[in-house]
Amino acid sequence: MPKLTRWFIKSGFICLITALSIGVIIKSQIIQIASFSSAATPVYFHLFMVGWVTQLIFGVSYWMFPRFSRDKPRGSLLLGWSCFWLLNVGLFLRMIGEPLNHTYQNKFGWMLLISAVLQWLAGMFYIFNTWLRIKGD
Repeated sequence: MPKLTRWFIKSGFICLITALSIGVIIKSQIIQIASFSSAATPVYFHLFMVGWVTQLIFGVSYWMFPRFSRDKPRGSLLLGWSCFWLLNVGLFLRMIGEPLNHTYQNKFGWMLLISAVLQWLAGMFYIFNTWLRIKGD
């Protein structure tokens, strides 16, 4: 299993654990602040869908899809690692920015915008690096 795949999957597990923990806190109302649930719910969903599901898909497909070439079986290693770091930095900014933006009445929208751009770039890098590995009959 390639190193990048292991990093995607392990990071995905961390996001899954974090998302599930946030979900338990939200539903059990351990934190009895009314705005906590409103601020934490988007973080929960983002960590679950992008952090867990997307990273698992990216990692496994990077490993299992057909070879790009003999020299570069998985395409560009630089694009692969760039995708990983952009996605995770974007997730981190989202995890921090969403509660701040909610608490301080939209003063941290710039952080959410940067987060979205980083995650979009990660997706584009993934597609660009993977597209030619999808071969027809």
